[in-house]
Amino acid sequence: MENATSVDGFLLLGLTSVQELQPVFFVMFLIIYLLNLVGNGLILVIITLERRLHSPMYFFLGNLSCLDICYSSVTLPKVLINLLFRHRTISFLGCITQLHFFHFLGSTEAILLAVMAFDRFVAICNPLRYTAIMNPQLCLLLAAMAWTTSFFYALMHSVMTAQLNFCHSHKLSHFFCDVKPLLEVACDNQWLLSVVTGSISMGAFLLTLLSYFYIIAFLLFKNLSFRMLRRALSTCTSHFMVVCLFYGPVGFTYIRPTAASASSMSEDRMVAIIYSAVTPVLNPLIYTLRNKEVMLALKKLFGKLFKDHQLHGGDQCA
Repeated sequence: MENATSVDGFLLLGLTSVQELQPVFFVMFLIIYLLNLVGNGLILVIITLERRLHSPMYFFLGNLSCLDICYSSVTLPKVLINLLFRHRTISFLGCITQLHFFHFLGSTEAILLAVMAFDRFVAICNPLRYTAIMNPQLCLLLAAMAWTTSFFYALMHSVMTAQLNFCHSHKLSHFFCDVKPLLEVACDNQWLLSVVTGSISMGAFLLTLLSYFYIIAFLLFKNLSFRMLRRALSTCTSHFMVVCLFYGPVGFTYIRPTAASASSMSEDRMVAIIYSAVTPVLNPLIYTLRNKEVMLALKKLFGKLFKDHQLHGGDQCA
């Protein structure tokens, strides 16, 4: 093992060293972050206000929207500050804290997607007992399990990372603190930490696949017509698209072998933009555009706001 050095903080190299591109990245990330807040915030508002959406599927969708807001808020505000003031240092405690909440919220989303797949499995394979099985108590228990399990998993993960000895450069080739760039500047190869990093997400992914396997097998054995089969599977389309958007970039980043080449680091940064910034913006769009109930609730909300605005404007004129 090489000589370890005490670490007070790290230097985040960010997305690019080209000064002229930094204002462009600042505007781009600011727009993405605002769209995330507005889109997921709207989903939360309509699920809370619209009584027809007080069902298990929309309860978990509300949790997902809350997660997406928090998930982006862990990294994007710091990225915006770094781009605006070019102050790229982060304290050791700040780095470990960011790492903890990033993996806490990411793991919660992985488990929540598995829970949502189970919800679709019960709705399709056992529709007559759906409301009895997916009762409010079970929904609260599953959501609490997802948040609590992920918190303690991320706590273990961040404690293990904090115990690393750093002996290389304290410059991280990333725009936020994550385990891969930290392992690149660590003295030794912590294979156990690498295994722990993706364990909970892989477990949740296998459970999600298992739910879809049972759904497809159930529908095939029912000998349904193509129209009925398509109608049944259409209820899973939005969820399946979100699963692909989440696990595609995450799998590319954390499952493939670590390589210290400049090209692989650049690829990791680009993929990190997708799962930390772009995916949380796309999730509400996917569930909104492909869901008639959500679209109707949105139209109802905006119609009410427009009507109240007209009445308020009329009162002022009078």
